[in-house]
Amino acid sequence: MRTRTVLLTVATALVAVLGTASCAAAVPTASYRNLPTSGVPDYQLGGSYAPPAGVTIVERDSTARPAAGKYSICYVNGFQTQPEDAAMWKRDHPTAILRDRSGKPVSDPGWPDEMLLDTTTAAKRATIVRVLTKSVARCADRGFDAVEFDNLDSWTRSKGKLTRSGNLALAAALVRLGHGEGLAVGQKNTPQLGASGRKQTGFDFVVAEECFVYQECGEYTKAYGKRVIDVEYSDNSEQPWSSVCASAKRPAMTILRDRDLVTPAADDYVFERC
Repeated sequence: MRTRTVLLTVATALVAVLGTASCAAAVPTASYRNLPTSGVPDYQLGGSYAPPAGVTIVERDSTARPAAGKYSICYVNGFQTQPEDAAMWKRDHPTAILRDRSGKPVSDPGWPDEMLLDTTTAAKRATIVRVLTKSVARCADRGFDAVEFDNLDSWTRSKGKLTRSGNLALAAALVRLGHGEGLAVGQKNTPQLGASGRKQTGFDFVVAEECFVYQECGEYTKAYGKRVIDVEYSDNSEQPWSSVCASAKRPAMTILRDRDLVTPAADDYVFERC
């Protein structure tokens, strides 16, 4: 159980969010255990279940408990709102929501029940960090080893309202927040960052979706070496899974899952490992 206080964690994160990403490394952090360079991951965001035989790394939602005896990654939506939290953001933190010219919240085109968070100013980023502090502290208190913040690339879906630099500034603050709680912090997708995602923010590893299908895996392995988890989806693969596993272009820790990440009790459940 981590004992670092929430107040100290917020203070640490605010130094990063109010300053520049490049100077974030000067802020002291708690020790943490980085993602192993080998192992078998499972991606359980649609519900928790006993990991399949051989699995050594498990990612679950921040509302879940970590998998006992596994390296455990906690999922937090860092750049958009979760559907169940939309009312809270609108009521308590309306200025942190990105809005169009008419004042209407801007939603993710692919996930219309998720609103984009506004990363354009230091004050707005600080509000986002304060709100997410509770989720990150819960991840640490429950015994997770790491956290990954989803939707880092939200600026690409904002119709020009957000910028790469604003999102990276928030990312640097969230990395400091995670490190301050003794958690490794993972980048999510966003291959266009290249090595800058790691250099400017301090991310420790990456969780990529379908990097093999979209021929993006090299961008991640150049930046993070063997600390890359790739989740391919069964509804978007033109090659047999055996050929994916045989390819030298895939990261070592590559798995196949169903798109909705359901549990084994569902008929659509898919889990394959190389």
